[in-house]
Amino acid sequence: MKEAPKTLQETIIYFADPENCLNFMVAHRWPHGVVCPTCNSKDLRFISTRRMWECKNKHPRRQFSIKVGTIFEDSPVGLDKWLAALWMVANCKNGISSYEVGRALGVTQKTAWFMVHRIRLAMQNGSLLKMGGSGGAVEVDETYIGGKARNMHFEKKLRMIDGGRGTVGKVAVLGLLQRHGKGKSKVRLTTIPNTSREDIQPIIRKNVKAGSEVYTDSHSGYEGLNDEYFHEFVNHAETYARGKVHTNGLENFWSLLKRGLRGTYVSVEPFHLFRYLDEQSFRYNNRLDMDDYDRFSKLLKKVAGKRVTYSKLTGKEGETTAF
Repeated sequence: MKEAPKTLQETIIYFADPENCLNFMVAHRWPHGVVCPTCNSKDLRFISTRRMWECKNKHPRRQFSIKVGTIFEDSPVGLDKWLAALWMVANCKNGISSYEVGRALGVTQKTAWFMVHRIRLAMQNGSLLKMGGSGGAVEVDETYIGGKARNMHFEKKLRMIDGGRGTVGKVAVLGLLQRHGKGKSKVRLTTIPNTSREDIQPIIRKNVKAGSEVYTDSHSGYEGLNDEYFHEFVNHAETYARGKVHTNGLENFWSLLKRGLRGTYVSVEPFHLFRYLDEQSFRYNNRLDMDDYDRFSKLLKKVAGKRVTYSKLTGKEGETTAF
């Protein structure tokens, strides 16, 4: 296999060759040899004229391509465009809109939108170890994401309805950030129905080791964590930090997240928000000690075993991030 690409320009040139696409995908998906997605057999034959394999065992779907069992399955878009899109989504710090992907790859915006959402599915985390313990203190904070009021008069009405917080019509997001020294923190995100203790604390207890240091603001939803954690909080009405007690790491992340949502995507439907959270957390958690190729390669290794259909994406089903 030729030397792997290091830039977007090199990526486009490299994957213009179908042989490079196939060999690169095989090396990432099946590093120990091609395996039948149906029965896991290695007793296969390669059909070179169709760039497909055929399993020698008797069962349905004996023939399969490199796309089968991945986010690319059943897509008429070639791997050359898929891999270029993967590179862009993995490495654009503030995200990239489906309109821009469509223009860059020569596909429709609708096709690009479907492609980018499939890529976000690959960015989801699987099973995760608990945060905290000797790995570092954990910051916990919540924010609201949604459209801005069209004028100040309407904004005042919203605040009167919502007790001054201005959260009507917005989606609550909970973030957990494990400190790993300067610039090496890791974040996890999920949407939540609201910011009550009943919605927040089960997520914290599921994801943070007992006995860990947990830092929050003074929101009432965090009251009662002292029974399991060394919990300290900062009152933002008075100060933003008391030594190491602060949530500044998450505040900085919220700023990055909202800059992408408002500046790049402009309008995000609430039932798709968790997908954008997966995208931003993937880039954030892989921002250091990795170059663009490393992030692209890591994402490519995650494309198998995941699939979402267009009808599911447009059906407004109640899917959420689960961690």
